[in-house]
Amino acid sequence: MSTDVSTNTTVPPHPGGEKTPSPGTPVVRVLLDGVRRNMRQYGMLFALGLIVLLFQVWTGGDLLLPRNVSNLVLQNSYILILAIGMMIVIVSGHIDLSVGSLMALVGGVGAVLMVEHHLSWPVAVLLTLLLGAVAGALQGFFIAYVGIPSFIVTLAGMLLFRGLTEIFLKGQTLGPFPDGLQKVANGFLPEVGPETNYHNITLLLGLGLAAYVVFQEVRDRRRRREFTLEPLPTGLFALKVTALVSAVLVTTLLLASYKGAPVVLLVLAVLLVGFGYVMRNAVIGRHVYAIGGNLSAAKLSGVKDRKVTFAVFLNMGMLAALAGLVFAARFNAASPKAGVNFELEAIAAAFIGGASMSGGVGTVLGAIIGGLVLGVLNNGMNLVGVGTDWQQVIKGLVLLAAVGFDVWNKRRAGA
Repeated sequence: MSTDVSTNTTVPPHPGGEKTPSPGTPVVRVLLDGVRRNMRQYGMLFALGLIVLLFQVWTGGDLLLPRNVSNLVLQNSYILILAIGMMIVIVSGHIDLSVGSLMALVGGVGAVLMVEHHLSWPVAVLLTLLLGAVAGALQGFFIAYVGIPSFIVTLAGMLLFRGLTEIFLKGQTLGPFPDGLQKVANGFLPEVGPETNYHNITLLLGLGLAAYVVFQEVRDRRRRREFTLEPLPTGLFALKVTALVSAVLVTTLLLASYKGAPVVLLVLAVLLVGFGYVMRNAVIGRHVYAIGGNLSAAKLSGVKDRKVTFAVFLNMGMLAALAGLVFAARFNAASPKAGVNFELEAIAAAFIGGASMSGGVGTVLGAIIGGLVLGVLNNGMNLVGVGTDWQQVIKGLVLLAAVGFDVWNKRRAGA
């Protein structure tokens, strides 16, 4: 206890020996403190905005043309699907090198079923998704129950699945796919309602998504207070919500002024909301974070780590199968060379989106943001005529910078 000289009364010290901020603390200082505390969470979102602004200026406004925004969604849909599953795998403390080859295998098997055996495409889709789940489950069994490191198991899977693809397709490209499946990968939502200058369904979906974003952010802020966790400062929270809603509405208007929302965008939205809810609120989601953050402590807490790891790789197999079908249907053919290096793109998207090498850190939304960063880089550099050689160099530097930022942030937090 310390004594206040002017009033001769005792004043309790502030916990940790720090001074309590006075009521007159400048708003700017409070906002900057909030930014520093949440830099890891929102840094890449801010970087995505800067990249979009840079290429919008560099391309003379071509980046955000309605047609190009639709192409961005279609061109990166399969990578974003992979990135969602890869983020969950990395959060659990593992890695999966086989997803690109599994994509090719699923596309090849689907092509054989639909093109050569004339199986209806909905049945073929269900069978190929089941094939992906079985492939993921087999890898999960060897990792979780046999104890072989995920790097080795999925490296073997990468070689195995690629070889099986060559066998199924006999080294040749096979197509075309049925029109119904092509519409899922390349089609747009139908136009309904009165004649306007915009796509009505897309506008309604965009407004609904904006309302959901506001509801979710307010709900998360209230829950943090209920659990006595420090929320964002009010000014920074308002700025975050405004930026998110603005991004949703601008994207909605751009899509609605062309052909509307692509069908695959709805698939991505369902995956984002569904897996986001599971990782935030479901028991298995918390267990995935637990085993990735501290496996020994998770075991002592009663977490069934083997079952969780098995489920993580089964899920990754299903998402790789879905991405493989979308990729094959988009190009209307299955190829033995499909999916080459796609596992690296998915891993890069996860790390750029905030995943940690040590596991236990990362979000599904972060994976989407990381995938969008790579997608905008690819699209923007193509528009300005940057060669593929320099594109690889730039993407490598972006990945290195993202991981370096993660390491720096950890050291700063530890200090």
